[in-house]
Amino acid sequence: MSARRAVVLVSGGLDSATVLALARADGRECYALSLDYGQRHRAELEAAARVASALGAREHRTMRIDLAGIGGSALTDRSIAVPEAPGPGIPVTYVPARNTVFLALALGWAEVLGALEIHVGVNAIDYSGYPDCRPEFISAFEQLAQRATKAGVEGRRTRIVAPLIRFTKADIIRKGLELGVDYGLTSSCYQPDAAGRACGRCDSCRIRLAGFEAAGATDPISYQSPG
Repeated sequence: MSARRAVVLVSGGLDSATVLALARADGRECYALSLDYGQRHRAELEAAARVASALGAREHRTMRIDLAGIGGSALTDRSIAVPEAPGPGIPVTYVPARNTVFLALALGWAEVLGALEIHVGVNAIDYSGYPDCRPEFISAFEQLAQRATKAGVEGRRTRIVAPLIRFTKADIIRKGLELGVDYGLTSSCYQPDAAGRACGRCDSCRIRLAGFEAAGATDPISYQSPG
């Protein structure tokens, strides 16, 4: 086992880019994992490849799974519209079991690599209210990891590292800029156009834009023209 190896979940968004930069700054040898899970677009996967390369991941893998086969989310089922205004409760952009599945796959790769850390960019402050982004979920999954793996049974604890979980979006952006993250490489939008330009209207875009404004910084990505 290697205490300096870490699997980092990299979605292509600004949170996971910041997490990868933090892990590298802390001296971790980073193995980036992205998931092609049946999402509406390829922009975030293309962004993930850019981010992993730019931020010095030792290796980057994109694994295919089919959460579209489950459906139930606007991000995997094109018959469900992506909302452009916040509504009550958990939004339809929530993908059932997504982070549970992602962390499970990361856990499997970590065992193969001998890594004792999995880094993930979940955030429970400026976020969409997804249940699998909360501290309670991360803590519960870490406990599961100790019981579900050879490493855990043999007494080697696998840590689920979520350094941004209590950061505001502005805090995340400031930290990333301190670390030299090029946010122009990232993609956060739920419904970018064919050129990869963000819509500027979905929940993810709204949170991102508000974060840059609060951080006193300019978002470097391209947005679709209004109207």
